Amino acid sequence: LEARFGLKQLSTGDLLRAAVAKGTDAGKEAKAVMERGDLVSDEIVINILSDRLAEPDCAEGVIFDGFPRTQAQAEALDVLLADMGQSLNAVLELQVDDAILVDRILGRAEEARAAGKPVRADDTAETLAQRLSAYHADTAPLISFYEHKDVLQGVDAMQPIDQVQANLAASVEHALA
Repeated sequence: LEARFGLKQLSTGDLLRAAVAKGTDAGKEAKAVMERGDLVSDEIVINILSDRLAEPDCAEGVIFDGFPRTQAQAEALDVLLADMGQSLNAVLELQVDDAILVDRILGRAEEARAAGKPVRADDTAETLAQRLSAYHADTAPLISFYEHKDVLQGVDAMQPIDQVQANLAASVEHALA
């Protein structure tokens, strides 16, 4: 999607690590929070996003990856974008059955293990159950939030990867039209 549409993919985890590495004011704040083992506040994340969105490679638009995760974050993102004279064109929901998602991730971990590659520490059944629980409690409510804004587009991610990619591209193309 980045290459095809000239959009920049932004992952909040990557942004936090980059801000810390660059030593920005928000990065210094985030570093102190992370070193205490606490979660970085929405305010810090929004400040880091604001700094990043001002960079030239974001001028054509961005893809937020894994953000927002809560309604408070969604509302803060709306305010940030409005302050910048922008808004969301689309929110893409990758629709996957929970059990199949768990099977896929555990399969990925097993393939890595069999190939002698490192396995992500969070690719365990217990961690996945916790993450899915958090998703259903905190993130799933965003589906109706964005439906009401008429920007939500569901993508059936149970299909083969090439079909999912084609559907994602079609959704982005439609949103940019």
